[in-house]
Amino acid sequence: MPITDPAATGETRTTWSVRDGLATLDEPAVLLKDALDAVFTRWGTEAGARRQSYPPLLRAEDLRDLDYFRNFPHLGSPVTRIRPDRLAAGAAAPPGTTAVPAADLADATHLLPSAACYGCLLHLSGTSADTPVLITTLAQCFRNEDHHDGLRRLWGFTMREIVCVGSAEAVRAHLDRHQERIAAFGTALGLTLDRQPATDPFFEKDGSRAVLQMLAPVKDEYLHTDGTAVSSTNNHRNFFGERRAIRHAGRPAFTGCVAFGLERWVHALGDRFEGDLVAAHRAVRRTGERS
Repeated sequence: MPITDPAATGETRTTWSVRDGLATLDEPAVLLKDALDAVFTRWGTEAGARRQSYPPLLRAEDLRDLDYFRNFPHLGSPVTRIRPDRLAAGAAAPPGTTAVPAADLADATHLLPSAACYGCLLHLSGTSADTPVLITTLAQCFRNEDHHDGLRRLWGFTMREIVCVGSAEAVRAHLDRHQERIAAFGTALGLTLDRQPATDPFFEKDGSRAVLQMLAPVKDEYLHTDGTAVSSTNNHRNFFGERRAIRHAGRPAFTGCVAFGLERWVHALGDRFEGDLVAAHRAVRRTGERS
């Protein structure tokens, strides 16, 4: 639902609107989103993370190697093209046609990412290091959810992640450090964030890894009072290290990431400041300098 910008004068403006799970943000929301990302990026830089960006598409064969189509096929957003022999048919489609028929499409060899860390960890495939590797990245991510709900649950959204690759101890320290920072940052902004264990997205829901996840949770989410997960910390253990030949000190590396859903943070702060995103922006800039 759109939220009115209280700083607007002489006209009614909205700071965001959502249609079909796709959000349009006006300047107050954009400035707040950018300020939040600046804080989280600085956290990564202070931890020693290198900034990188990755291609906007992932190869289906790489995702298959990660059990993506076994665990989360419903989230996938394949990217394809219209078959050359169907171009004329598409041009002849009558006005008001709302979709390109599946029969007109070529097989999809690539997908849009559903998390920012996929590009990072696939990029590191076959690499080896003796010291921890830290990377921060920003990505447009896409999840084909079963329903949409404002900025809380979008088809396309922005995710900042801080990824650590190294020993089990290095990954655990990385996650612990940022769990403390997330909690302190939320408290300073007046947000009540409830930390709760969640199902790890890289593990099978009915396999041995799922049993291990129940015994020792490896994903924690930080929930706003309405249940919106604004951040998460994820310990992949050595899953990516084994599947993608990423090595640390001669053994399969452990990996972990800290994730921030930027539109979800905007939503939570819109609640906290009763729609006054200008005030929320000021609070983030002031609090971020001390966090």
